[in-house]
Amino acid sequence: MIIEVFKGFYEKYKKIGSLLSDPKVTNSPELVVKYSKELSKVSEPARVYDEYLKIKSEIEELNLINSPEIEAEVKKEIEEKESEIIQLEKDALKLFESMDPNMSKNVIVEIRAGVGGQESAIFAGDLLRMYLRYAERHGLNVEVLSSHETELGGFKEVTFSVTGKDAYRLFKYERGVHRVQRVPLTEASGRIHTSTATVAVLPEANEVDVGISPEEIRIDTFRSSGAGGQHVNRTESAVRITHIPTGIVIVCESERSQIQNRTIAMKILRSRLLDLRQHQENEKMASLRKEQIGTAERSEKIRTYNFPQSRVTDHRNSFTTYKLNGIMDGDLDEIVESLRKWETGKYAFLGN
Repeated sequence: MIIEVFKGFYEKYKKIGSLLSDPKVTNSPELVVKYSKELSKVSEPARVYDEYLKIKSEIEELNLINSPEIEAEVKKEIEEKESEIIQLEKDALKLFESMDPNMSKNVIVEIRAGVGGQESAIFAGDLLRMYLRYAERHGLNVEVLSSHETELGGFKEVTFSVTGKDAYRLFKYERGVHRVQRVPLTEASGRIHTSTATVAVLPEANEVDVGISPEEIRIDTFRSSGAGGQHVNRTESAVRITHIPTGIVIVCESERSQIQNRTIAMKILRSRLLDLRQHQENEKMASLRKEQIGTAERSEKIRTYNFPQSRVTDHRNSFTTYKLNGIMDGDLDEIVESLRKWETGKYAFLGN
């Protein structure tokens, strides 16, 4: 059950409560402040788990009643208690997700062609269309920030922002290597090929989240090599920003204006740095997350799209559906809901 995730918080709450009654702590203002802050962080999940234990105990007591005269009443009361646990489970899932500091943020999504040449670029374009439809279904706003299109209509890479309610919650599970198995348009013999594309989902950061001092970055301008007409090619409107401490490089040449490209590049850089910082922090806390996109090797896949069998399998929780056409049209809700429930099981020790 999802609510079992909160057991660690419940035990920590009791432990801190005991410490706050210890004279060694009560005589130290610094320790009182420290433990009081820790107590406030775990109090709500601890309360939910405590309520769960009470209802569970009440159900156990009701099941011990062996009286034919009140059997119907007991059964009804047990059903009511079980309904309370179901509601508590829903509340626990919402609370668990709200504890993620990124939950209220918009996101920046980066899709890159991986293994498979032109077919991987075409697949990257398919993923872009899938996400555009997914965002549309949920009333989210999408803005393409930068892209590098190929001759066959695919993308070597494309970056877009998603804004609106639940943007992060809906897209957070898409990070990783996506694998496609199908007969490419460029394959004359009809053989099935396997290709990949990588997806990174970055919580959108602002200047408050990530401060960047001028001496930490190097900004270069150059003439755009992409589409845009003579104006783009005659002026140095493209921008390359290098973050010196980390070596992260952001290139933006999608806009005609150098100022616009610089603004977009800084927006992406901040989100990359926020994601990097959070990843490093989480690694220190028992390695709760993994690298988002790895090296794009086929073995690192998180999801496979098998066109001959019309099958989509998410390898993190072994969820499989045969509604591939609907998935590619942006109907990801069933997959996302299965991953929401699966994720909680990975964090059962969080409160410890």
